[in-house]
Amino acid sequence: MSILSGKNILLGITGGIAAYKTTYLVRHFIKAGAHVKIIMTPASKDFVTPLTLSTLSKNPVLSSFTNEEDDSDVWNNHVDLGLWADIFVIAPATANTMSKMATGNSDNFLLATYLSAKCPVYFAPAMDLDMYKHPSTEASFKVLKSFGNIIIPAGSGELASGLVGEGRMAEPEGIVAFIEKDILSKLPLRNKKILITAGPTYEAIDPVRFIGNHSSGKMGFELAKVAASLGAEVILISGPTKEILSDSLINVIQVTAAEEMYTVAHEYFGTVDVAICAAAVADYKPKNVATQKIKKQEVTFTIELEKTKDILASLGAIKKEQLLVGFALETNNEVENAKGKLKKKNLDFIVLNSLQDKGAGFGKPTNKITIIDKDESLTAFELKSKTAVAHDIIDHLLSKM
Repeated sequence: MSILSGKNILLGITGGIAAYKTTYLVRHFIKAGAHVKIIMTPASKDFVTPLTLSTLSKNPVLSSFTNEEDDSDVWNNHVDLGLWADIFVIAPATANTMSKMATGNSDNFLLATYLSAKCPVYFAPAMDLDMYKHPSTEASFKVLKSFGNIIIPAGSGELASGLVGEGRMAEPEGIVAFIEKDILSKLPLRNKKILITAGPTYEAIDPVRFIGNHSSGKMGFELAKVAASLGAEVILISGPTKEILSDSLINVIQVTAAEEMYTVAHEYFGTVDVAICAAAVADYKPKNVATQKIKKQEVTFTIELEKTKDILASLGAIKKEQLLVGFALETNNEVENAKGKLKKKNLDFIVLNSLQDKGAGFGKPTNKITIIDKDESLTAFELKSKTAVAHDIIDHLLSKM
């Protein structure tokens, strides 16, 4: 899955012959899983039609502050549009538009939106050879880069004038690849490998019954998504869960019992930089598992249990340079119990949640956590969605790396 999947991309199209390529650019963005909205300058409509672009993007194409066909309609809010975007791409970027971007000359809807944008701005220059090499154009490049805007270099080839040289807008697939590579290169977990355990384990009693718990696995899956979105390669070892995801950076390994999770965790632990054990692993399992379904005969029935292997403690005992994070779900003496687990299992920090807190625990979309560090300092958070909680945990992890 592309790093652009789920991103809001605002595409600004200016008046150059290369504007015809934006139909292909929109298709590449959509194929990557992005949401695309488009702003056109009035001049760009001479080269490509708004109808084509709105059909491809599945969004209305904007070019002015008001609906040109209905003066009574609500104005188009350039500030909201600038805030909506995760990425702003101006392609083609003509010499005229770049000069206005550099000087803050806001004489059209695209430029007003550019000045309102809070996201990264990429621009793909397109013009004839002599224009591209002109000192004023080079000055615009320098100023725009000083603002933090990112240039997508023009290529060389045959230009509209018939000349051959630099100034040809990068090809659509090249623009997408450039943006993906640039984003990935800046992600804080790029080239890091993280192991995450998630969900419950089911310990068989017989072929149809098991001992388990109510864990949905959502917390672990959200952690995996956040880590991958920051560039990490994630190994997600999951017990039985209804949670699903598809991401090229996440390798999901399905297991059922604690013994399987233990084996897989130890198989990968030596290769990772971080391990986050968010799974609700069963503490006990039936000592003897019936090979056939146990029939209901006696009034009472006794199952002899034995301890499962402690995955977190075993990883803590062999860790070297890895950061190791555990979870503690408690019902009483929460902080003291979590501190004991933190020390006993040789963790770098532990995430505490309590069943006493409304909205926290298994099977809920929210969680309320307290992070306890190795020095026993506490950082408490309010009740949040598990997605937001995952961001808090990963942010804390980054502060330790």
